Amino acid sequence: MRFIKRLDIYMLRNFLGLFILTFMICCFILLMQLLWMRINDIVGKGVEVIVLLEFLLYATATVVPLALPLAILLASLMSFGNLGEKFELTAMKAAGVSLFRIMQPLMIFIGLLSVGAFFFSNNILPKSQTKFWALVFSLRQKSPELEIPVAEFCDRIPGYNVYVRHKDTRTGLLRDLMIYDYSKGFQNAIVTLADSGRIVPTADNKYLLLRLYNGESFENLDQQQQRGAMNQQNVPYRREMFAFKQVVMEFDTGFERYDENVMADQHVSKDVAKLVHSIDSVTLLADARARQQGSDIVATRYFGRERQTNRDLGALEEGQEQTYRIDSLFARLTPIKQRRAVEIAVDRAKQQRDQVQYNAIMLDDFQRYIRKHEIELHRKFTLAFACLIFFFIGAPLGAIIRKGGLGAPIVISVILFIIYYIIDNAGYKMAREALWPVWQGMWLSSFVLLPIGVFLTYKAATDSGLFNPEVWIKIYERVAERAKKKWKQATKR
Repeated sequence: MRFIKRLDIYMLRNFLGLFILTFMICCFILLMQLLWMRINDIVGKGVEVIVLLEFLLYATATVVPLALPLAILLASLMSFGNLGEKFELTAMKAAGVSLFRIMQPLMIFIGLLSVGAFFFSNNILPKSQTKFWALVFSLRQKSPELEIPVAEFCDRIPGYNVYVRHKDTRTGLLRDLMIYDYSKGFQNAIVTLADSGRIVPTADNKYLLLRLYNGESFENLDQQQQRGAMNQQNVPYRREMFAFKQVVMEFDTGFERYDENVMADQHVSKDVAKLVHSIDSVTLLADARARQQGSDIVATRYFGRERQTNRDLGALEEGQEQTYRIDSLFARLTPIKQRRAVEIAVDRAKQQRDQVQYNAIMLDDFQRYIRKHEIELHRKFTLAFACLIFFFIGAPLGAIIRKGGLGAPIVISVILFIIYYIIDNAGYKMAREALWPVWQGMWLSSFVLLPIGVFLTYKAATDSGLFNPEVWIKIYERVAERAKKKWKQATKR
């Protein structure tokens, strides 16, 4: 009994160290990938460090659903690979301990971790996703930090073009400036030349102050000409000499946070209860809209024929049916009326087609909304199940290959995770485009990898030499011998 307890503690200690290490590495790699995708929203915005740290925190929570299964796969591979490489696994089996008993403490830990992963994706992830996307939208709306280039025109200030010939990087003083102000229109542009100047933001970060020294400006007065001097051939302008001049330019460099309430109805910001409630509510609305559309089509235009009113129907005797002989009625018409009747029928058919297409578009919005919420609902469960599957793939695979360290386990883990990611992404797109039912698309990766996990666990429990080259060589020799015998028998005949 004491041996079993020590064995459980030993297995947990070995696995936990590797799991924490691999989880941090996976989070770092996936976080760098996410930052690279959002690099345009971060770089050059001049935001505070606390905002960047907040962005990193929410981004880290976002990559956990991908990092957790990968970390479990890699840690289990390395843990059981080390045990097999050092013959510790062989010693445990020789002492009468089965592979399932060796895996028992880790199975309990992974089961608890899967439950924790579900609660994380249900309670923490929606809040972090809401804050993350609100912060992303806030960073997108923020104007970039102004950086005036040297020896080229800068058009990052709306309504202005600024040219600087030299720039003192130590003091920030700009020399030989040329400013084109076309904020009032190109016909009323103002050209300003200055020996030197500075650009500083205001205290509220709503405007830029352009402080110019020793220069002159030229203003086109074409607007005044249009008002009262239309008979002049030359366009008048105004020239101004100045020793100091200050120009105020609109350029909002402040950081305003996006309202998080806008994300309240998005599928990424809801837990299971809210997702189920939204799906049921919108499904009822979609069904009611579909029934209403169908009844409107039948009640008003049924294949292009106006239905009779209640008064017309009451005029008919009970049991009497009114029949139409369209061919005979059409044949009685003159050629001009026949052509007109065909044109009217075609127009009504086009109107009916347009109405049906419009109804389909209106219903498609509901269906897309429902599919997004169903996808997010299933994703919360597939994350927890993926943790179990990857453990039952990594642990027996490590026991079979008996290779520890960071070499073979990393290669195998990356290959398996790429396969999982491709299958999962394909299923997600199938579900999103309504090519498959949502549950089939979201559970496709689990359906594919679960038999692999069961097969590897069975092979590891029976000490099968699945990756032993000698075993495969013997199988090849047996197949080759049988093929030769069959070939000889066929040639004799």
